[in-house]
Amino acid sequence: MKKLTKISTAFLIAGLGFSVGASAKVTVFAAASMTDALQHVAADYAKQNPKNEVVFSFASSSTLAKQVEEGAPADIFVSASNKWMKYLSEKDLTVKETEKVLVGNDLVLIAPAKSAVNSVDIAKGEWVAALKDSYLSVGDPAHVPAGQYAEEALTKLNLWDKVKDRLARAKDVRGALALVERAESPYGIVYGTDAKVSPNVKTVGVFPADSHKPVVYPVAILKDHDNADSRDFLTYLESDAAKKVLVSYGFSVK
Repeated sequence: MKKLTKISTAFLIAGLGFSVGASAKVTVFAAASMTDALQHVAADYAKQNPKNEVVFSFASSSTLAKQVEEGAPADIFVSASNKWMKYLSEKDLTVKETEKVLVGNDLVLIAPAKSAVNSVDIAKGEWVAALKDSYLSVGDPAHVPAGQYAEEALTKLNLWDKVKDRLARAKDVRGALALVERAESPYGIVYGTDAKVSPNVKTVGVFPADSHKPVVYPVAILKDHDNADSRDFLTYLESDAAKKVLVSYGFSVK
């Protein structure tokens, strides 16, 4: 069996309990859509701070928030929506002075890379007919932020009733991306950054900014984990060097 690396081990935290993450100096619970960008940031951080370990658990923000509530030993939480940061904040599980918006994102409609469709007018809704006997791939709107943004946008555009019974509901946004990558769904709704990192899909439309709440990623240190190591990595996340990496993956920063 191959020896697990720190990065690969991090993916197992959510599913295998919390003992793995507990051995790390800084454990970051982060929205699945930030996987590639945060791994890149952490790799750069490690070059400057070789003695400071950082591991991640990437999953739906709601899943991670519930794990924090149940006592998971996370030091920092990065959510894909204000809703789940507020959820923890109201339960006094965050260090409130550290709560802030890290980055922003776009909501996009994607198709398989080999699809004949290159561009659609999302608002017109003609693309819905192309679903035919297939499904629209989304993060489950019941708990996944990307799916909740999708429901909000489709409702605003008067398209929700046409697609709500034709959804392939994924456990997180990367799951929604995967269905389109494998061409199991002709269309999917993900974040712009997810589409950017996958060579197997293409963005065919961007949802109007006024059709949904701004897609933002708040970050905070968690209660009882406010220490020098957590502060150091959070400070690095807000540095110009980290912002440059985040922007390269398609996120927007202030």
